[in-house]
Amino acid sequence: MAAQNSATGARNTNLTMARWLLIVATMVVLIVVVGGITRLTESGLSITEWKPLSGIIPPLSEAAWDQEFAHYRQIDQYAAVHAGMTLSEFKGIFFWEYIHRVLGRIIGMAVALPLAWFWLRGRIPAGYKLRLVALLALIGLQGTLGWLMVHSGLQKGMTEVAPLWLAAHLITALFTLSGMVWTALDLIDLSKNPAARPARLTAFAALTGAALAVQLVWGALMAGLRAGRVTNEWPLMNGSFWPGVSQTGRGFWGTVSADPSVVHFIHRWWAWVVVGLLIVLARRVKRAGGRRAAIAIHSAFGTQILLGIGTVMSEVALPMAVLHQLVGALLVGTVAWGAHEVGRRA
Repeated sequence: MAAQNSATGARNTNLTMARWLLIVATMVVLIVVVGGITRLTESGLSITEWKPLSGIIPPLSEAAWDQEFAHYRQIDQYAAVHAGMTLSEFKGIFFWEYIHRVLGRIIGMAVALPLAWFWLRGRIPAGYKLRLVALLALIGLQGTLGWLMVHSGLQKGMTEVAPLWLAAHLITALFTLSGMVWTALDLIDLSKNPAARPARLTAFAALTGAALAVQLVWGALMAGLRAGRVTNEWPLMNGSFWPGVSQTGRGFWGTVSADPSVVHFIHRWWAWVVVGLLIVLARRVKRAGGRRAAIAIHSAFGTQILLGIGTVMSEVALPMAVLHQLVGALLVGTVAWGAHEVGRRA
């Protein structure tokens, strides 16, 4: 009887841990959306200092607001983008960056505190401690990359954050999201069968994930370079299929990563390579018995394509662009789900 109660307790704990990770994964999706709004509203440089502890308290007096606004007026973005902004308008952009930073702190605590509790009570199943610590480390890396991204935009002569730092910041968040979903699904399997082994990442799923990662990186470069605004046409770009002559005057890497038209072109057409791979992956998922995951993958990438086209044709209207980023994060979660289905082992 004691052994049976112990096994039942372990299954319940595994399921609880899985739910914890899925809740945090949902929070990661939320912070990705808020980060997108922050970028689209040019709010990311409104807080010019990094204060991990005291920064959670916003300005509480008019004098404190005046001081924050004075700091912002000293950076080059103010003169280039928000010249003449009132204090009331500044509070609007400050809000989004503040919420983004607070969410980051909450996510860090939402991973660290439950992890410590499960660890100290000896509830973490064998083989999962290192993986959970790695997820916590990714959260810390994400915060570090976020500050390095902001710091890049505070340098003399810069009016926005460096696109490559923005890409690194976003892709790390989405990689963390996929890791949380994958680990949660392993724990759900373990809660159903104590002998279940972690799913393996198949070669084709890894290829699909890598192709999707390329698309996400160039999507972040699109945001960083405002490349979505180079044209409002689809499928042509300003009357032509090709993006036109590069204006960067750089080598190959500089052209494909820093020329807005070329970045837009790559993001626009690489998407169809990813779609082809996702269709094949979804079929494999369905054959493996994951019909719901297959439907989720099809629904996510279909919606994402339509939102991407709509974002371009609307000249990057804020609601459309934010939805595009939201569904992009959800697509990452569904691909992790599908990859886990085909990699599940007895």
